[in-house]
Order: sequence, then C-alpha cells, then structure tokens
Amino acid sequence: MIDIKQLKILANENRKKIIRMIHSANAGHPGGALSVIDILTAIYELDVDLNSKKRSKVVLSKGHAVAAQYAILCSKGIIKEEELDTFRKINSRLQGHPSTITIPEVDATTGLLGQGLSVAVGIALAKRNKEENEHVYAIVGDGEMQEGQIWESLLQTAHYKLNNLILIIDYNKLSSYDNVNESMNLEPLHEKIKAFNFHTIEIDGNNMEQIVEALKEAYETKDKPTAIICNTIKGKGVSFMENNPKWHSGGISDEEYEIAKKDLEKIEEELTK
Repeated sequence: MIDIKQLKILANENRKKIIRMIHSANAGHPGGALSVIDILTAIYELDVDLNSKKRSKVVLSKGHAVAAQYAILCSKGIIKEEELDTFRKINSRLQGHPSTITIPEVDATTGLLGQGLSVAVGIALAKRNKEENEHVYAIVGDGEMQEGQIWESLLQTAHYKLNNLILIIDYNKLSSYDNVNESMNLEPLHEKIKAFNFHTIEIDGNNMEQIVEALKEAYETKDKPTAIICNTIKGKGVSFMENNPKWHSGGISDEEYEIAKKDLEKIEEELTK
C-alpha cells in the first residue's frame, strides 16, 4: 500500500502536470486545481481502482479544476503524457471541464457549479440499490456552497442515510474575484453541515497525514454520510499563486512557468531527502 511520503511526492508530481497544462494552453484555473490536488491524489490512490468495473466514483463538482483530475488520470495511464499539452485546445479530449463523452473515467460531466453533489447523490443511491459497497466522492468548491441546490442535496443525502457518499469541501476561502465569506458568509460551516446530520470532519486539506486519517474515519462511519471540510490554500505550492485571487483563472507566462517549476522542484527535493 502506498505510504504518506509517496502520496506527497505523487501530489507534487501532479502539481507539475497542472502547471504544465495551463502554461501550454495559456488558460485554465490553476488556483483551485492546486488547492484540491492533495486530497484528490489520496482519494484516487487509496480508493479508486480504474481497472475495476465496480469501483468508487469521483464527481468533480468544481469542474473548472479539471486539470487536477487530468493530472491524476495521466499518472494512472488513462491520459498520455504528451496529451497534456493539448489541454483546452480544439479537438482535444482535455477540455476545460470534465466530460464523460471524451474521458469516461472522469465519472461525471460537470461545470455548471452547484450541480455535482446532486449527481453524486444519484450515483450513491444507485450503488446502494445495486448493493455495491464502493464510495462516491463529491468534490465541491466553497464558492458553489452558496448555491441552493447544494443545500437541497445535503438534505437528500442525510434523509437517505447515504453512508457511501463522502462530501469533500475544498475550502480555500477564495472565489473568482474575492473572499468567499465576504460575498456570502458560509460560517459556521462545520456546525451547519453537522446540523444536516452529516458526520463532519475538519482538516488541513493540504496536509497528507490529516487527509489519510480523515478518509479512514469516513470509511469507518456507517450510520450517516461524511463531510470533510478541507481548509486549503488556493494556488498551493506555487509561491506567487498562493492565496492570490488573481490565479483563480488565467494563463501562465514562460517566466511564471519557470518560477513555478523551481518552486515545485524545491518541494520535491525536500520530499525525497
């Protein structure tokens, strides 16, 4: 079984792929892809067997962060390394939001924010009706937590006691232009989610040790669905992107790309000592 150190190294490799894709396309959403990549890496490594017909599913509700998902699918051999350079280009499979038409392994076509949790609820209900025991992960951005459909889906998830559904909230505190809680305050988020009868865990979502422990706790929870609130840093790992709302979306220049690569190479050196 993969250990914590290997997961950290792999997450950093996935960060490199994210930066490469967005630099090549000169477009994308680097901030949210970098904030969520640690937990996505852990989920795919620990609980998603892409070679199995019956497997755990991942619904990336914050579909604009799809570069993170493509990076992981590349590490799994679903996407070829050279294909990363076609990201967001005409006739490429790697479009700016996930599509099951071109890459079935992304599990759900998403992009219109607020709808992914509803999709995950449907998948989780279907799995339970078929007596399939695998998990369904809904990866939701904090900005889309402002959508009413999310809260309707929370009601449904708890009502049907979908203990096979794990809600992941990427709580990086920044939306497209400003602080999430200034445009619409989510706090107290932990207490609100818990009040919907979720088993609620709050962690540092860029800390691999905490991620693995939270996932283990979610797997052991049998009487209700689990929500993991992941406090993350938007743009994590790249010095000039961290906590900078500018990097919600946009291209990466050649000069910026070189700085980002050096930042991630430095992290790699630390991890491989």
